[in-house]
Amino acid sequence: MKANNSDFLVLGGGLAGLMLAEKLSRLGTVSVLVKRDLRTCSTGLAQGGIAAVTAAADSFERHAEDTMRAGAGLCDGDIVEMTVREGPARVKELLELGVKFSRAGKDFDLGLEGGHSARRVLHCGDYTGRDIQEALLAACAHNKKVHIYERHPAIDFILEERPHSCHPAANRCLGAYALDERTGRVETFTAGQTFLASGGAGKVYRYTSNPDTATGDGMAMAWRAGLDLANMEFVQFHPTCLYHPQAKSFLVSEAVRGEGGVLTLAGGERFMPKYHKDAELAPRDIVARAIDAELKRTGQDCAWLDISFKGRAFLKKRFPQIYSRCLELGIDIAKSPIPVVPATHFFCGGVRVDKDGRTAMPGLYAAGETAYTGLHGANRLASNSLLEACVFAHRAAEAAAADRP
Repeated sequence: MKANNSDFLVLGGGLAGLMLAEKLSRLGTVSVLVKRDLRTCSTGLAQGGIAAVTAAADSFERHAEDTMRAGAGLCDGDIVEMTVREGPARVKELLELGVKFSRAGKDFDLGLEGGHSARRVLHCGDYTGRDIQEALLAACAHNKKVHIYERHPAIDFILEERPHSCHPAANRCLGAYALDERTGRVETFTAGQTFLASGGAGKVYRYTSNPDTATGDGMAMAWRAGLDLANMEFVQFHPTCLYHPQAKSFLVSEAVRGEGGVLTLAGGERFMPKYHKDAELAPRDIVARAIDAELKRTGQDCAWLDISFKGRAFLKKRFPQIYSRCLELGIDIAKSPIPVVPATHFFCGGVRVDKDGRTAMPGLYAAGETAYTGLHGANRLASNSLLEACVFAHRAAEAAAADRP
């Protein structure tokens, strides 16, 4: 069994994992284990953007209220307040890393999405997650202290004691076992501190916007180590996944409805106004349940999202990915509505952590979708996922620095 040692071990190569690696490299050497290749993760599929208060007309109070309302009042108020207030600083870091958010003149071209009371979503067209990921990958690629191991799925944590013999607080994480898929051999990766950033578990459902790698491995590892998983019953379904036999896991961004897109049945009749006063801009859980109810009531296979009235030039500029992908499948969104159905999108629960990303086990931290921070409650506000990943990756890295012997 091959042994590898570094100061820090990060499990996952999405936004939380790569941001952790970039920050931790200032303190020592970092090993990053990636389940498949570097670009197969939920971050790269994120279209909408990152929610943060950057406009003068917006406020932290409004962002916090929107987050609490979307989460059905089950969010941790202190965590919500902390996260929204730290958002602008994390956006500044992304800009310094080279992320080029879309602009309208000198100002950010802020998007509006369901559940938000103001335009506050920074985006890169509809390639936001991909562009953020590429900026972080570039930063890590030029960093000699970061070593990324592709096709090394983690198997289990290496612990001081067997989990059944003691409480997690009396145990310690020493690293992880991982499978090198190229050799078929299990390797050990030891580190002073380990960070779980392995994403969600959307692939436990048949229809999901997630990549095939989202199988909850990190959550399962934490459970086997004796750690608590919280709010696992709160699984978010995105209302608008593309309904087409050749379109696997392709999301149609919330921002399409934010720019005026309307949901209809096959005959062209709208239905969202009867479900919520905000109609298509209601929180995701409400829109997803409304579509599900209408499809069951009518027996139709899908709903239809119409944004054609915005014109081809606007659609190609604002939604280049959605426009081109739909066109590949024979759907011209400048002329026709888009067939959509709800699909599993995000786990609001996960491994319980404190406000600094610490789990109950010394030496182990968690950030991103795999963690339960208390931010989302029963339903996540659109574009708060990238925000959460940035904020808690930053706080976990700072906590690790403080916790080092």
